[in-house]
Amino acid sequence: MSVSFQSMRYFTTAVSLGSISKAADELNVAASAVSAAIDKIEDQFQLKLINRFRSRGITATASGRVLNRKFSHLLEEYAAVMEEGAELKQAMKGTLRVGYYAPVAPAFLPEILTSLMKPDDQITLYLEECDNDSAQEGLLAGKFDAILFVSDAALPQITFDVLIEAPAYCLTASNHPLAQQETVSLRDLAQESLIVLNRPTAVDYYRRLFGDAGQDPQTIAYVNSTEMVRSLVGAGHGCAVLNMLPLTVVSYAGQQLAALPIRDALPPLSLALGYDKTNPRRIVSKFANQCRFYFDRGAGHRHIVAL
Repeated sequence: MSVSFQSMRYFTTAVSLGSISKAADELNVAASAVSAAIDKIEDQFQLKLINRFRSRGITATASGRVLNRKFSHLLEEYAAVMEEGAELKQAMKGTLRVGYYAPVAPAFLPEILTSLMKPDDQITLYLEECDNDSAQEGLLAGKFDAILFVSDAALPQITFDVLIEAPAYCLTASNHPLAQQETVSLRDLAQESLIVLNRPTAVDYYRRLFGDAGQDPQTIAYVNSTEMVRSLVGAGHGCAVLNMLPLTVVSYAGQQLAALPIRDALPPLSLALGYDKTNPRRIVSKFANQCRFYFDRGAGHRHIVAL
């Protein structure tokens, strides 16, 4: 059997006031509850801790005084922890750890985080790019407070909000013949050399698009970086199929790019925000709200290429 914080509180209040009845009034409980708490503690330690006097109330024994000091210290520590926890939930301070599987996250995450980085706030950000599975596993393990990931492959334990449905689009160099068209088809792309974003979830998705359409394009490069895909496309090495668009038409190497909608009926990829919705800290709630605002009513739709 253990001693509850409630029993400790009843005990220390009675000792400090020298009276069970006064302690009961102070705690707004029945005197029998205070007396029972004292009895339970004495039974637990097999010690006489309180001297009861019919007319003079109570006094602590030597052992009772020792335990009273220890209980008082524990109660103070408990109160401090609870206060700090409440402040942590309400205050815009502390850490925010975000894992993301979103190749163009650098194009939108800084703007979303701007509202969390006020001069008076005391926030440290930890942002980690990872694959879709690692992001979800990190959230479940407590490594991340929130994740941005593709929810088409969500684990059943993850609670999430879909932020945007991103259709596939074609990326070409601005001087490529396809760039002169308003739209392209998978049949058009099957005639071109393809540069594939070689990331889990993404590569399977792109292969499925062409496979379902009965097309088999020649893949000349598998690349695990979106910017390397864009640079290879800009240099004229081939075309690519991507889902989300950065807010620039220039590659790292300075070449002009063109993004074209694909007119085939294709399934989109869903960018989602995953986090524990049961009792999030204030900073996590605000981050979630800003993510939803950005994609619902903010600039989020600039990152997709729609027909």
